[in-house]
Amino acid sequence: MTGRYHISDSSSIISPGLVVFEEIVDENIQKMIEIAGSTDRLRPHCKTHKMAEVARKQLAAGITKHKAATFAEAEMLADAGAEDIFLAYNIVGPNIKRAVEFVRKYPQVTFSVTADHPNPVAQLSEAFSKAGLSIEVVLDLDSGLHRTGLLPGKEAEELYKQIADAPGLKPGGFHLYDGQNHQTDFKERTAAVNACWEPARMLKEKLTSAGLSVPRIVAGGTGSFPVYAKISDPVLELSPGTCVFNDSGYSNMFPDMVFTPAAVMLTRVISRPTADRLTLDLGTKGVASDPPSGKRVFFPDLPEAEHVLQNEEHLVLQTPRAKEYQPGDELIAIPTHICPTSALHKCAYVVRDGDVVAHWNVIARDRQLTI
Repeated sequence: MTGRYHISDSSSIISPGLVVFEEIVDENIQKMIEIAGSTDRLRPHCKTHKMAEVARKQLAAGITKHKAATFAEAEMLADAGAEDIFLAYNIVGPNIKRAVEFVRKYPQVTFSVTADHPNPVAQLSEAFSKAGLSIEVVLDLDSGLHRTGLLPGKEAEELYKQIADAPGLKPGGFHLYDGQNHQTDFKERTAAVNACWEPARMLKEKLTSAGLSVPRIVAGGTGSFPVYAKISDPVLELSPGTCVFNDSGYSNMFPDMVFTPAAVMLTRVISRPTADRLTLDLGTKGVASDPPSGKRVFFPDLPEAEHVLQNEEHLVLQTPRAKEYQPGDELIAIPTHICPTSALHKCAYVVRDGDVVAHWNVIARDRQLTI
């Protein structure tokens, strides 16, 4: 293991182990700020790392606004010191009570959630009015992904007015996630992102002209981040997530983005069953299996190896270079999708200047902490 992923002594790392290279994390945070142009424009998503130490690094860099997808992530952020947290998830069922509990536990936090239907809005209003508390509700807009949200139009306008009029609720603006925009060509991605942005901007203008407050539009993800960064609008908040760790999937899909993978897997050879095969201890319990089989990790030292079989605890590679490796030998694997990979691990081994210096718990991989 050489280059950026040198580890002077890896004997303490139990494989398959999630390894975070701290210097690269710091570099990626600074690159994120450079693209945004200002920390004030950023609201990074913590779903990629789920670690308090990474959240504290972002806070130390001047990033005050943060985004989460679960209450555990929101609680992790609050405990790390964040005071402006957007839970970008529609709150229903027991989560309405949890929202009340969160606001009660963290009164110093400006807390917001999303909604795209009148019923949960009414239920949130009832719960917060009864508790004598208030919460910001962000209208979830459908950018064309058709996962959640309302298309900008009459129905969205009416729901936003309901939020504004509801006791215990404050209108928090829009959420505009465009996860469908994975165009590798930057010009094509720019055109697609602008087509998502313009209807949201027009809806904002209509609502503000009617006297309603639209304090923010939380827009985009990692892929569309550099496109939204070029849009000048005082309410626009940029919401990258993956780039703090990066992965091989986004590196290949978005070559214009200059982030380096900071979280990798250390795996060991456990068998050499044939002359051209290596079996590693990197099964589907160690790395995200949502990419297609054979494309879940990239090996910088064996880029041409064919991934012929992966089970829960095994990954079999076919390569004419198999004879170069013995059981116990180590390889670095860069996950294709780091966000669900980090959730598979209780903690990460942290490397700085080539040495293992700490363990960072992946606290928010749990669905519930205290709330």
